Amino acid sequence: MAKTEQNPADYIEPLNMNGLSGRILHMPAPKAHQGREILMVYGHHSTLERWWGLAQCLNKFGAVTMPDLPGFGGMQTMYSIGKTPSLDNMADYLASFVKWRYKRKRVVVMGLSYGFLVTTRMLQRYPELTKKVEFLVSGVGFAHYGDFVFTPGRMRAYRLSSKLLTVAPLAFVFSKVALNPLVLRNVYARTFNAKKKFQDADPELSERLMDMEVVLWHANDLRTHMYTTHDMLTVDNCQKQVKLPLWHVAAALDQYFDGHIVEQHLRVIFSDVQVAKNKSLKHAPSVIADAAESAIMIPPQVRRALLAKR
Repeated sequence: MAKTEQNPADYIEPLNMNGLSGRILHMPAPKAHQGREILMVYGHHSTLERWWGLAQCLNKFGAVTMPDLPGFGGMQTMYSIGKTPSLDNMADYLASFVKWRYKRKRVVVMGLSYGFLVTTRMLQRYPELTKKVEFLVSGVGFAHYGDFVFTPGRMRAYRLSSKLLTVAPLAFVFSKVALNPLVLRNVYARTFNAKKKFQDADPELSERLMDMEVVLWHANDLRTHMYTTHDMLTVDNCQKQVKLPLWHVAAALDQYFDGHIVEQHLRVIFSDVQVAKNKSLKHAPSVIADAAESAIMIPPQVRRALLAKR
């Protein structure tokens, strides 16, 4: 009998917490790895479906849980409850989730890019939660605005534009004009930060990538996207240490970050840092990556750590 292909919809349920409604993906542990809990904290420009391939990979090592973040994946925004989507507020939200979901359990936490920033800040604000964490995995994460490879001029431009687009009227106009699906399909692939995503893609693949990009730009709240972008471009998470071991998964060629500087900053924060470089020539797998493509985010060293006895 042919094996039934997994569908992310079969593992997604509603999530209602702290006055916000979103979704949560949960995949039970396979029989061989009962008891291992893995929390995925996705990054910028995300949905649960965008990271489905990686969730399938991690599920080989234990139960996988991935919640929406406020303002991402279609979840209600922090603005809807009278708050801003600041890094501190996102960290408080994640702390509430960890306390609720893992009351009597320990967990491995994998934070992806921006999601790793949120995870780090959570542990800095709630050091008691380190007792619940076995170890951390940074999926191409970072810690400081100085990790970016942008020129000073480009950095200033990104900071200014992202700050402006947190203003509600400007964000509304931008979303109606620039995020119109027709405009996105004709312009987005030519922008500086999107070129790498579409590089070497044939017409069919480009069409599939663009379909998902349209979904992502509309599933993620624009003001939240821009507020968190500005946070990333000004962040300094090196002010407080976290007493936990960290596996940092770095891309061989990351178009956004300088790997050597990232590692230096991570060593300021974490008590033990081990680096595992993958062979990726871009920051992260594509937005339509399946399990085979996403497997690059779990190098052999991290696989061994996930398989090790607790």
